Amino acid sequence: MASEIAIEDKCSSSAYRPSTMDQLIPATPGTIVIGGWLGEKLDQSMARRVMSQDIERIIRPYRERFEETAADWRCEYWGKWVTSAALGYAYQPTPGHRAVIDRGVKALLSTQTPDGYIGTYKDDKRLGTWDVWGRKYTLLGLLAYYDLTGDHAVLDAACRHADCLIREAPPGVVNLSENGHEALMGLPASSILEPVTRLYQRTGEQRYLDFAKRIVSDWSRQTMYFPAGPQLIEQALAGVPPSQMGSRKAYEMMSCFEGLCEVYRITGDRRLLDAAVAFAQSIRRLELMIHGSASNQELWCDGARLQTESLEEPTETCVTVTWMKLCDQLLRLTGDPLWADELEISLYNALLGSMTPGGEWWAYFSPLQGQRVPSHYQHDDVQMSCCAANGPRGLLLTPRWAVMGDDEGIVVNLYAPGTARHTLTDGTLVELMQETDYPVGGRITISVSPSMKKTFPVRLRIPAWSRNTTLEVNGQPVAWEAGCYATIAREWSPGDKISLSLDLRGRAIAAPSGAPQFAVMRGPVLLAMDNRIAPPQDLAVWLATDSEGFVELTPATSKPDDIWMAFEVPFEVRPSHYFNHYTTSIALCDYASAGNKWCSDNLFRVWLPRPLFLRHAYPDGTWKIMCPGKQACPGMPMQSPSAEAGWQ
Repeated sequence: MASEIAIEDKCSSSAYRPSTMDQLIPATPGTIVIGGWLGEKLDQSMARRVMSQDIERIIRPYRERFEETAADWRCEYWGKWVTSAALGYAYQPTPGHRAVIDRGVKALLSTQTPDGYIGTYKDDKRLGTWDVWGRKYTLLGLLAYYDLTGDHAVLDAACRHADCLIREAPPGVVNLSENGHEALMGLPASSILEPVTRLYQRTGEQRYLDFAKRIVSDWSRQTMYFPAGPQLIEQALAGVPPSQMGSRKAYEMMSCFEGLCEVYRITGDRRLLDAAVAFAQSIRRLELMIHGSASNQELWCDGARLQTESLEEPTETCVTVTWMKLCDQLLRLTGDPLWADELEISLYNALLGSMTPGGEWWAYFSPLQGQRVPSHYQHDDVQMSCCAANGPRGLLLTPRWAVMGDDEGIVVNLYAPGTARHTLTDGTLVELMQETDYPVGGRITISVSPSMKKTFPVRLRIPAWSRNTTLEVNGQPVAWEAGCYATIAREWSPGDKISLSLDLRGRAIAAPSGAPQFAVMRGPVLLAMDNRIAPPQDLAVWLATDSEGFVELTPATSKPDDIWMAFEVPFEVRPSHYFNHYTTSIALCDYASAGNKWCSDNLFRVWLPRPLFLRHAYPDGTWKIMCPGKQACPGMPMQSPSAEAGWQ
């Protein structure tokens, strides 16, 4: 039996003091404005999904408390919704948005029982299959609201809710690594580690830190499933592939590592951060697919290698969101721009590809070929699915990491038209204005305007894929290195301008499996064939590249209005093995736009075999393997926004 993990505590007293672990600090609420295409997507999600939520539908299960089986997880919907709404309110702090969140929190608190429980399970079924998982989301939602408002009544409710769990699952008596659905081997319940540690950070109450430490140490104790426990930390540090670590459930396993990041913030135990980084690197190497997500049938699946195949239920949106949230944690803790690179790829591809064009709904799974399929209602009474509730959390996280701060200055991670305001540690206000259509074009102009002349650094993310970059300040060249931050430390005057040009040449990406297939990326954007702009025809073609693996891309002269960007791409046609070869062009579009009619008449594909037989380029009927057992493909849910929501 492996030795028990004992977490080193570097706090000098039981009262928590704010962590100095974070290298980068998220943007302050209300200081970021994002325009352009990405800004429209943020606005659509806010207006048509988050702030139009029928609050009564997601509250009713908390009032009636009728859940008891493995099919019951209505307990997660309120927490997912309110954490999305809190991120949205932080981005757009309007009275209308605040009123919606206030109503949602007030309605939930009215369901709290005298012993502190807030949940959807029957009294005799507490600690049932998904109950602790749901309590996690309730705590996350209450803490998100408290962080925005400072409402101590809500913090008190969160404490009573957590205390109820500690009484019902006392450390040393109940091992949460054994709680819940037996196939998941304690992962969902263990992930309550994240809000419990956050509760300690906000209260300094030792019992919450003790509870968190016990959860982590229980990962190294014998359970009914594992002789030495799930060993998440040890296996991550040893580089064990995620698909071989205990239960293979991707979303829930990453949620546990999110909690581990919070424990590191408290204790300073470097092993915990090292484990989280090693785990995330294993995901990048073995599981992450080209569009920035992972999983098949919600499980780790050796996905990097298998992604060229027709997978049954590929890349759950909840996995995409949780991967982005883990990357956000690691970006803040390490200051490594690698994690911002990953956030950007997931944002523009897997995440926005899973949101419907108007922002009303989300996909459950997002394939790399075939047909886009909207998520069905998993609970008809609530008219909700886990992924439709979760998708906005990933999208509305964007303003927090777009422009960040560090101990000295400003860090720019995301290039998009808009503005940012940042206050330096000495109180100097700095305004940034970005003028760009990136990632459609590669040129970015950033105006830096401190309230007075001031010396401080501005750090700009140079993506790892940008091998041919130019960077200037007021016309003077600045050194840069791909995959790093370019640091510009100087005395800034109002109106100083940074000019950045990123390398948007098309890149042919070989299939990780070694199969003779390639995909095309342009900057952070994955390109795809779509039958609206590349109809089937009787040709076999080979993607044409130059000697360095770059692909010539020419902006398409025409495209449907609902396709964001499209390019003519050269392909070779080889009528004879030896001669008469010629080049033709086929249009590719951005992955998020591909298939966005969400119907069987609109098919797409990402991976391009050599040769690609265009007559059979688009597999049809893929909805059948994404929706096993259903007689028809799910349609777009016909929802009417709550009359009380009143988005403003």
